[in-house]
Amino acid sequence: MVHLTLAGVSEDGKRLLLVDDTGVEHDLDVDARLRAALRGDSSRLGQLEMKMDSVLRPRDIQARIRAGETPEAVADAAQTSVEKIMPYAGPVLAEREHVAQRAQRSSVRRTAGADGARTLGEAVEAHLRAEHVGPDVVTWDAWRREDGRWTLSAEFETRPRSGLAHFTYDMPGNYVLLDDEDARWLVGEVIATATLPAPLDDLQQARARRRVSLDDEELPLGDDAIGMVSPEPEPEPEPEPAPEPEPAAEAAPEPEPEPQPEAPVRRPVRKSRGRASVPSWDEIMFGGGKPE
Repeated sequence: MVHLTLAGVSEDGKRLLLVDDTGVEHDLDVDARLRAALRGDSSRLGQLEMKMDSVLRPRDIQARIRAGETPEAVADAAQTSVEKIMPYAGPVLAEREHVAQRAQRSSVRRTAGADGARTLGEAVEAHLRAEHVGPDVVTWDAWRREDGRWTLSAEFETRPRSGLAHFTYDMPGNYVLLDDEDARWLVGEVIATATLPAPLDDLQQARARRRVSLDDEELPLGDDAIGMVSPEPEPEPEPEPAPEPEPAAEAAPEPEPEPQPEAPVRRPVRKSRGRASVPSWDEIMFGGGKPE
């Protein structure tokens, strides 16, 4: 190692003039790193070394980590190693973990008709318990969006279903929204799926091809088939009888009818009072009535 001795300062004050043991002159730029080293500020010196080794500033590194990038991706973008960016990425990763834990204690805004007002963590745990799975199968993460809200992710793998669920976390309102079907399944909401028809066998496929080929042809129908699909004819109404013409009026007046003879008036029979008398023998033999 060459030993240098301070010989002076340049006229502009930006360089130190040094000389080695052989008398060869050297110069050293007076920059922030040198000033931090002379003050003994090691933390400041580390930041300055980071600026020299990375194309990204510490503030940019933290912003990209907070937006959801991994340390590996940020280190690659900064053209440096992960170990050198972790002093700046570590606090932000801890912030993301804290937000993910806090979001699980917030309420879930479900669709209309959904039951319960549980928190996100309670809803997920209850649904996984019904599927005979523990909550430790879910890996939570969070990152901040440009609009100030946070995106919450939950990666899970179970026997019924595996996926990556996404939620929107509103920190001031302390609630989460379900962003996709994986999120709705994870909290136990029923997902409406269309029922697919059963696959056709060889015979059904052949019949289907036959129907397609006959789409533009007119299929003949037998008399029995026509009778089945044709509506029954309605009975025709019987014709009403035609009115007979009225006889013409006669020119001569009709004769008046002759008066009918009056019926004889019957005189009432006078009935005698008391019992009828029996005729005597003389009246029977000689006739004559009984004198009154």
